[in-house]
Amino acid sequence: MYKKTMLSNGLSIVAEPMAHMQSVAFGIWIKVGGRYEKPPLKGISHFIEHLLFKGSRRYSCRRIKESIEGVGGTLNGFTSEELTCYLVKIPKQYLSVAMDILSDMVLFPLLPSEEIKKERAVILEEIKMYKDLPQYYVYDLLDRLLWPDQPLGMSIAGNEESVRAILREDICAYKETYYTAENILLSVAGSFNYGSVMRYARDRFGGLEKKAVTGFAKAQENQQKPGVDLLRKDTEQTHLALGFHGVSRTHPLRFVVDLLHILLGANMSSRLFNELREKRGLAYEIGSQVKRFEDTGAFVIHAGIDALKLKEALSVILAELHTIRSTQVKASELMRAKDFYLGQLELALEDTLDHMLWIGESAITQDKVYTLEGIIKEVRRIKASDVREAARFIFREEKLNLAVIGPVKESSEDIEAILRIQ
Repeated sequence: MYKKTMLSNGLSIVAEPMAHMQSVAFGIWIKVGGRYEKPPLKGISHFIEHLLFKGSRRYSCRRIKESIEGVGGTLNGFTSEELTCYLVKIPKQYLSVAMDILSDMVLFPLLPSEEIKKERAVILEEIKMYKDLPQYYVYDLLDRLLWPDQPLGMSIAGNEESVRAILREDICAYKETYYTAENILLSVAGSFNYGSVMRYARDRFGGLEKKAVTGFAKAQENQQKPGVDLLRKDTEQTHLALGFHGVSRTHPLRFVVDLLHILLGANMSSRLFNELREKRGLAYEIGSQVKRFEDTGAFVIHAGIDALKLKEALSVILAELHTIRSTQVKASELMRAKDFYLGQLELALEDTLDHMLWIGESAITQDKVYTLEGIIKEVRRIKASDVREAARFIFREEKLNLAVIGPVKESSEDIEAILRIQ
């Protein structure tokens, strides 16, 4: 049902009419993120995202927030490794107001020096905050192991040195380079008039210059043996993140890997939850996640455990990885995983904001949007042998990476000695 249009300057619009809804979600996507940045400017994409909420040509910072929240809407933004997005969800009768505000923020931000100074301080505190939260900071340690000395292995927020060094002229030059017509996509989902959205897009964005944009360097993956990073810290709980290089967002095994994630750690029915929490009481928090990028990805298992039980918990996790590599999943378990995957997707697509994010991310990264029917067809055809193939492809001992934060007594060598999957 979605519609996709490209303006003459290369800017794209993707829209999903949902006439029965009372809300509408609108997003402005820019194809730039953390992995586009050089080390001296690490964190600049995220810095710009913060600054665009601080006032524009026609809207003050306060008016931006009050105009959206004052009618019951929500306003937000995020920066990822490959994308930046500014978004709003609002009652359908206020869409034109929301679009006007977001476009003015993105196209005509004021970027005053005093706001840059204040927001720099805010981001430095954000960086410190995450370092004080081991359940989050452990992922930064893992990324460094997965992609050492590469933008993907560095925090999206940057580091204290890089954030302090970013100047206003850097911000203006970076925005001018990447916030261009061919690098922007508008996505909208909910109750709206398509003709009005298109007229708005042409009016506000039709004058943007059409020019080529530099991409990012491909990820390098030369790992030959397990990697371990132990950060000893006096915390009440030890946090671990176990990661393997995964598949890209267009890889033939991408849907199979999603099912692998569901089988292992996506919910309370998963194998890791059952083995570590329900049977053995080794962890309160245990789960998995899949990260996908244009040319690479990661499969991550995370847990919060007692430091004295670290080796036992790791042994159980690795045993489960060995089992799913070596033993074909039963038909009934695979069916439950498929039903969970498709059920969660159907529920998410009932929400206009989730729907807007789904079509927007897909369109800007792949220049297409999968239909629900198409995904159902892809998922239903997956066989148990495909799951085992994906497990064997990803869960290789020499590609294993482990980050741990907590009062760990063992040495890195002690931990490395038990990192065996075969």
